[in-house]
Amino acid sequence: MTGRPGRRPASGPSGEILNWNLFIGGHLSSSVPVRLVERTDGGQLVWLETGTPMWRTELPQGAHLRDIPPRERPAGGYPAVAGRWPLGSALIHQPAGAGHAVFWFFGRRGRLRGHRFRGWYVNLERRVHHGGEIDVIDHELDIEVAPDRGWKWKDERSFEEKTGHPSYWSADEATAIRAEGAAVARLAEAGAFPFDGTWCDFRPPSHWTLPDRSPEPPRTVL
Repeated sequence: MTGRPGRRPASGPSGEILNWNLFIGGHLSSSVPVRLVERTDGGQLVWLETGTPMWRTELPQGAHLRDIPPRERPAGGYPAVAGRWPLGSALIHQPAGAGHAVFWFFGRRGRLRGHRFRGWYVNLERRVHHGGEIDVIDHELDIEVAPDRGWKWKDERSFEEKTGHPSYWSADEATAIRAEGAAVARLAEAGAFPFDGTWCDFRPPSHWTLPDRSPEPPRTVL
């Protein structure tokens, strides 16, 4: 299975291990090794396998980082603890220069059983690449797209509450973030790539094992 036609392959061997680091309000939420599937001049695709050894920040019991106001977080960030990626396996498209990524989510029971496409997830974000490190600054507002391409916004209230806070985004930036999401939603409505059925039957190569846990993140605050 290949991506969109007409895109010239660029550097990067398939299977190369990269680190996907998710930051919320400037603080690290999780750091997970992923495998490169394809890199072209239009962006890259990476594979995140359920159960992958990872690092996550240790938070007060039952808390989610997005719900803890920045003023209540430790200045040096929360400590990173070992864990495993708990959600379903995902193929992640990171288009070059775009303020979003698109996830194809698959069943949670691994590649041999229950591997079925469950829908797309549009994560609105800003990405910074440092060699093999992919720092993702989360923009809170997301879009869920069902297999029939029906879609809905996610976390709108939380997005609005964070708008204007110096740790997040300004009102002007919020307008641009929402416009980015609306443009991607129109692609889903039209059944255009990445919502055209491409990659929905993806399975990772059988020789790809779970990546080892990466070294402990050197920083938990941007």
